[in-house]
Amino acid sequence: MTGRPAEGQGIVEDLGKREQAKARRRTRIVRAARDLIRETGDTDLSMRMLAQRAEVSLSTPYNLFGSKRAVVLAVLEDERDFAERFAKLDRGNSIERIFGAHELAFSYYTGDPEFYRTLWRALLSTTGQDDMGLATPERLAQTRAIWRALVDRAVKDGYLTGDLPVDITLQTMAHLTGGALLSWAVGSLATAALTPTVGIGWALCLRGAATAKGEDLLDRRISSYRKDLEDAGPRFAERSPETL
Repeated sequence: MTGRPAEGQGIVEDLGKREQAKARRRTRIVRAARDLIRETGDTDLSMRMLAQRAEVSLSTPYNLFGSKRAVVLAVLEDERDFAERFAKLDRGNSIERIFGAHELAFSYYTGDPEFYRTLWRALLSTTGQDDMGLATPERLAQTRAIWRALVDRAVKDGYLTGDLPVDITLQTMAHLTGGALLSWAVGSLATAALTPTVGIGWALCLRGAATAKGEDLLDRRISSYRKDLEDAGPRFAERSPETL
């Protein structure tokens, strides 16, 4: 017997190396795009400039991402290590964990509002041919799993009833979130009001499915977010809402 690896093993190793090299190029492109967006305040990236900054060929961003919109979406997802930070989140009961996760997620936007507003405006205004939404299927599946687990836990712990399907609750929460982010991205909702606006909407939504012991916790949340909105000032909305 020789120490030579089997032919199949060599192919697998070659494929692994190619995937690793591809991942490194992807990371360089995303970082270059993030830096250019921060420097220019513009997401209308020149793919030539992007390739030069990332030190890759001009065809590489197209081959790995397919479109400028996909690059911007990758920047949005790459900036957020939400899943890792969420795993370390330590909040008491399951209702508090829901709002702790909400505040963690929105801390990205409120911590760097101009950068994230730029990204969201680009994603909301781009009507590309690639059928991409505001997140990749992988990120959507990961995010849905996190929020579903949180709401399911609150049902199991007796804070929410099981009468209302969890899918309806989650969909309503998602619409509340999307509407607030749209208002914020176009400048009709101030950054100081963003987190409490979504938070109070979630609390009101969940209270409709709350048990007696869950109502008290949610009432406290509603009261807390009301105070936050009052602290944001009477003009927490910079312009009139888009609807209503």
